[in-house]
Amino acid sequence: MEVTKVYLASPRGFCAGVVKAINALTWMVRVFPPPIYCYHEIVHNRLVVEAFEAAGVIFVDSLEEVPSGSPIMLSAHGSAPEVTEAARRLGAIVIDAVCPLVTKVHHEIKTRAQRGYTILYVGHRGHEEAIGATAEAPQSILLVETADEFDRLDRIDGPVALLTQTTLAVSDWEQIAGRAERVYPSLWKPARLDLCYATTNRQGAVKSLAETADSLVVIGSANSSNTRALERVGRELGIARVLRVNSATELPDDLAGIVAVTAGASAPESVVADVVAALNPSDGVAEVATVEEDEYFPPPPELRELLSGLNAAASLLFNTKVERVRFREESAADSLAWLVSGSTRR
Repeated sequence: MEVTKVYLASPRGFCAGVVKAINALTWMVRVFPPPIYCYHEIVHNRLVVEAFEAAGVIFVDSLEEVPSGSPIMLSAHGSAPEVTEAARRLGAIVIDAVCPLVTKVHHEIKTRAQRGYTILYVGHRGHEEAIGATAEAPQSILLVETADEFDRLDRIDGPVALLTQTTLAVSDWEQIAGRAERVYPSLWKPARLDLCYATTNRQGAVKSLAETADSLVVIGSANSSNTRALERVGRELGIARVLRVNSATELPDDLAGIVAVTAGASAPESVVADVVAALNPSDGVAEVATVEEDEYFPPPPELRELLSGLNAAASLLFNTKVERVRFREESAADSLAWLVSGSTRR
C-alpha cells in the first residue's frame, strides 16, 4: 500500500447504546456461571459477538432454545412485546439492554396506534430493530423500505404518522419523508427525529471528509444497519472507493493516496487502531472532529437492582463494606478487553 494520509472521522465507533449493552452483558458474565443466553446478537458486530461467545454467552433467535431458569439478556435492538413476556415467563433473570432511543420509537408506535393512526415505519425488513418495533402494533403499521415502495402504497384514509428505524441513512429517510409530507399534509412526525444521534453524527463526519478522500474505509459488520448506511453515504458523496471491513486483515493491499476511516456504532476502537496501523500512512494521521458526543445511557434497571442486591448480600455475609459499582466510569473497551484476555474470569 502507498497510503499518504489517513483522516479519522470523529465521532466514530461505539455509541452510548452500544456501551450500555456491552457493559451490561459483561456484568452478566461476571455474575452468572455460563451459559448465559442473549436473544439476538447483543450488537451487530462480529468481533464483539465472538468475544462474548468465547466467554460463555449463547446467542439465540428463539427463546425455545433457552432452558427454563437461565439468565437471559435481550439485545440492544429492542424486542417484540411477546418476546419480553415469554422471557419473563421462563422464570429466569431477564435484563433488557434495549437502547433508550429504540424504546422511544416503540412508545411512539403504541401511542399513535392507540389514537387511531396508520403508522408508516421506515426500516429494513428482517432487521431485529424493525421486527421488534413493528410488533408493537402490527395491525396499525406499514413497513416501508424505499421511496419506490412508498409510491406503490394505496392511499391511506385517516390520520397518518411517520416513524423510523434509528439507524438508517439520512438520505433514505429524507426521500420517504418528503414524499409522505406531500401526500399527507397533516402527517404526524415526532418533534425529535427518530434517527439516533450516533447515526446522524457519524454520517455527518463522513460528509466532512468526502472532498479530500480518495478512499473510505468503514469498519463494521455486514448486518449492522448504521455501518451499511455509512457505506451508502460515502458512495452518494462520490468517494471513488468505499470499503467495509470487519478487521485490518480484510484490507486490500492496493489502497493509495488519502484514506478516510470511520467505524459503525458497534465497532471497537481497537479495530480502528489496527486498521490505521495497517494503512501505515507516510504523512501520518489526522483526526477530523465535527461534533463532540457526551451521551450516557444508564445500565438496565434490572441489572442495577441485581448488583445492588448482590452488594448488600456481600456486605451482610462478610461484614465488610463493598465498593459501589460506578457504571458511568465503565468503559466498553475495557469490558471487551476483559472478555478477550480471560485473565480475571472464572
